[in-house]
Amino acid sequence: MTAPRIALGAFMLESNAHSPIATRAEFAANYLQYGQDILRDLASDAPSGPKTLSGFWESMNASGPWQPLPLLGAAVSASGPIDHAFFLEVADGFESRLRAAMPVDGVFLSLHGAAIGTGEVDPDGVILERVRRVVGPDIPIIATLDLHANVSRRMVDAASVLVAYRTNPHVDMAERGEESAGLMREILAGTKPTAAYVKLPLIPPSVTQNTKSGPYADIITYGQSKVDARVMNVSVVSGFSLGDTQKNGMSITVTTRNDAALAQSLAKDIARTCWNDRHRYVPKLTTLEESTKLAVACGRDPQKPALLFADVADNPGGGGRGNTVWILEAFHKAGVEGALLGVFYDPTLAAEAHTLGQGGRFKARFNRDETHPLSGRFEAEAEVEGLHHGSIVGRRGISAGHTIMLGPMALLRVGGIRVVVISVRQQCKDTAMFEVFGLDIAAARSVVVKSRGHFRAAFDLLFSDDRIVEVDVPGLTTPVLTRVPYRDVPRPIFPLDPEMSWSP
Repeated sequence: MTAPRIALGAFMLESNAHSPIATRAEFAANYLQYGQDILRDLASDAPSGPKTLSGFWESMNASGPWQPLPLLGAAVSASGPIDHAFFLEVADGFESRLRAAMPVDGVFLSLHGAAIGTGEVDPDGVILERVRRVVGPDIPIIATLDLHANVSRRMVDAASVLVAYRTNPHVDMAERGEESAGLMREILAGTKPTAAYVKLPLIPPSVTQNTKSGPYADIITYGQSKVDARVMNVSVVSGFSLGDTQKNGMSITVTTRNDAALAQSLAKDIARTCWNDRHRYVPKLTTLEESTKLAVACGRDPQKPALLFADVADNPGGGGRGNTVWILEAFHKAGVEGALLGVFYDPTLAAEAHTLGQGGRFKARFNRDETHPLSGRFEAEAEVEGLHHGSIVGRRGISAGHTIMLGPMALLRVGGIRVVVISVRQQCKDTAMFEVFGLDIAAARSVVVKSRGHFRAAFDLLFSDDRIVEVDVPGLTTPVLTRVPYRDVPRPIFPLDPEMSWSP
């Protein structure tokens, strides 16, 4: 096949069942593109779309002639269930644009895999099924998945290969797109993929899923040790603990080169190994009281190593609002000095700071328009120390080289704390979110980030693991799963049912 016609697109949403609904407007503020606009973005110096899409596109360009047929791209930071009307717009858009592009030789989709909707329990499965229905049984469909996907049987059956990330923080997204391009070329050359899938009744807490070390690192490594001339891909997907869906739970997908028995045998073996390690997935959090004492001590004694405090329960990358005030309020009350906090989502506060201008002094009212009870409210005298338009390019970590849209930004000094306020909800995943204001992060005595773990790939040069404190405070993304008001997860499931037994 000299120049295969490959349709491509993206749908990326991680749905926290207890977060506000993900709307069309929220997608549009992040990434919503159609047709040739997708290719123009991919060809830019700092694309705004998913890195998996960039990796696939660049690898296909490098590996030979092809004809890209862009469909649509819709991606947003983790949020709540997708509004059903907008989901139908997305699903219909994929189908209608694909029909208009036919015939195609293959389809590549950059998916997240953990979406749920107000009217659909498995949006990712629906999109894959509708694409399969258009192209027929023989055309390869390859999709990348976030490591936190909640994979369904429907997704596995509709796709030819599902390729999940292997790193957390997710620094291999471009590589997984590149891998997908290689698999696409291989399948077009005649390889027949066969897949097997095992779902485990196991929800690992979010802060236990680091792939640098620990139980998840070990099972990822074990899975990759099985990839050889017979095995195309092994994906060990932790799942998204806050999805509250029947799809919840870790999953193993093994894709072989026309060997269904081998795929099934390996999937069961990896699942069994993972299950036997389940008791290692235990969060280790520090109380707010103790965290505050540590921050006070850092501010008073410049000889102490500076600390980074992770607000893991208010992670916008997991559906958090990015605006809980509990750490800010406690640190301010205790007189913490030399602290940075970011990024705090409050469009109204950012707009007020822009109206006042740099140097403006006022009583900052955090969350005056927020209604979610877990966010809280906080007031304090503040000074506007910096303003920014909010379109920045990531410097390190999961968004390095890609555009991040934050909306109008403001740097506020509140007592001994400098707070970066943003207008488009994002987790603190890049040092550039502070550095655009000229802040020297290395000079701070304490840094508070609203992120669960992706900050580690950006702040690692400044804070080693032993200087990172994961704070136990309320929030929509708490890793203490007994606090999550689950309704729809399958039961029994570990660790909610700790005495259960299971075998694949």
